[in-house]
Amino acid sequence: MTTLRHGHLDEDAIPGTVHLVDLEGTIRAKHSAAHKDVVLVPAPSADPDDPLNWSPRRKLLSTVSLSVYTLMVGIASAAIYSVLEPISEDTGLTLGDLNAGTGYMFLFFGWGCLFWQALALQYGKRPVYLFSMLATLGIMIWVPHATTNGAWIGSKILQGFVGAPIESLCEISITDIWFTHERGTYMGLYAFMLAGSNFLAPVLAGFINDGQGWQWVMYWCAIFLAIGFVFCFFFMEETNYDREPLELVNTPTDTPGTSTPKDGTLSPSLDPEKTGVMQEPENIDSAVSVDEYKKKTYLQKLSLLDKKRDFHLFRMMIRPLLFFSLPSVVYAGFSYGSNLVWFNVLNGTASLILSAAPYNFPASMVGLSYVSPLIGVAAGSFYSGVIGDRVVLWLARRNKGILESEYRLWLFAPSLILIPGSLILWGVGAAHHVHWFGLIFAMGVISASNCIGVQLSVSYCIDSYKDLSGEAMVTVIIIRNTMSFAVNYGITPWVTNMGYQNAFVVAAFAGLAQVLTFLAVVKWGKSWRNKTKKTYYKFVKQSEGLGVTH
Repeated sequence: MTTLRHGHLDEDAIPGTVHLVDLEGTIRAKHSAAHKDVVLVPAPSADPDDPLNWSPRRKLLSTVSLSVYTLMVGIASAAIYSVLEPISEDTGLTLGDLNAGTGYMFLFFGWGCLFWQALALQYGKRPVYLFSMLATLGIMIWVPHATTNGAWIGSKILQGFVGAPIESLCEISITDIWFTHERGTYMGLYAFMLAGSNFLAPVLAGFINDGQGWQWVMYWCAIFLAIGFVFCFFFMEETNYDREPLELVNTPTDTPGTSTPKDGTLSPSLDPEKTGVMQEPENIDSAVSVDEYKKKTYLQKLSLLDKKRDFHLFRMMIRPLLFFSLPSVVYAGFSYGSNLVWFNVLNGTASLILSAAPYNFPASMVGLSYVSPLIGVAAGSFYSGVIGDRVVLWLARRNKGILESEYRLWLFAPSLILIPGSLILWGVGAAHHVHWFGLIFAMGVISASNCIGVQLSVSYCIDSYKDLSGEAMVTVIIIRNTMSFAVNYGITPWVTNMGYQNAFVVAAFAGLAQVLTFLAVVKWGKSWRNKTKKTYYKFVKQSEGLGVTH
């Protein structure tokens, strides 16, 4: 039997460079059942309760629970977009006040991750998800009574803080249970649920507002959250699993990236934490038997606390701030934030443009217009997830089985046309009173490019630094949401002062420049990862010391 032996890290390995495809069939490691030449990365342990070893049904149930959480908290965060005008008329708060509140919510969606991510790694992800839904439910009941500017901003700050796990924890839960060659598909599903919930919410909210008033928009969000909480309480399972690095054998004669390692050896260019290569044990009796592990009972799965760990909460809260020293993490945050900026621009102007002359859409029709972004999100999710996984495997096979984390960034190519084109159609089209279908089409394209940006940016961060992904994602989200806050805070005066045409021509060129940065990362990304590997391994060793490897 083949098993794992724990040992030292190979600090010559470049993080994010993975031997994913076994072209010559010589790697002694577990392979995918669906793709016989694809190595399972990371290598699963012998424990049946290791999330990587879960049955397809158990993995699917975990993914569905995660999707329910994302959908319910996402709907609650975006339900106001199509009813900004009615809220403003009823409360006396200006559109600027309302959009500023949303900006604060996004800011705390980001900075709140520092607390919740550390708490989830210390005590478990399951209790954090459940509390997040319960707290958001309470705030949704309060929001209709928060009719002063101070109360409105306070409710949005709290909503952002307690809803923060939706931003960075969900991606890590996906990496807990799915292998590298599958990850893109399920990241795509997460991106669809995240962006889709933000576009589904205004559709529902518009009709609820027309029938029951804007207050009931918030009450229905609370009802959805209650349903989601009950579902996740009974079906969401803990995915934290402490994974130790494998002992590897290096071959000094290997030239990185030029040959497929043979006989269980691994090129020094490869990341030991991500590879599936395993050594044969020297003594077969030392192999770990699956019988030694006892599977969890259903009641044990309902536990609200993960296993006991040494208390390092405050130290883990500070650690993500140190990852600003890793260029690939900073780029992922910039890419995520600059793609999501256009989502904020769209939401900040949709109610304004569509409810004004010559369109004069009522709230229900403004809401219904968000069906277009829903379709766009579905298309973007399928492209970046399902098709993206196939493209990445194809590129790895072309590169003698070696996957570089930058390969996924080539999927940004269509965004070079989609982002500037859709922004010009939306803004310049509105300024010239183009037919309403042009605006609806632009909404769909903006949201498709938005979904592509979410999935690819997150996947690039995780593929580059898998063993720090839980905390590195916090760094990414802090960058992303600080950018979102700035845009939300300034969108109303920016568009008002410049006019739709000038504002969106500037936005289109800014969007094009932002997407073009992926070419620089494709060219120099691997050298960045190589230069920062000592820093990376220092952080990985600290993670082992804190007991939060994953």
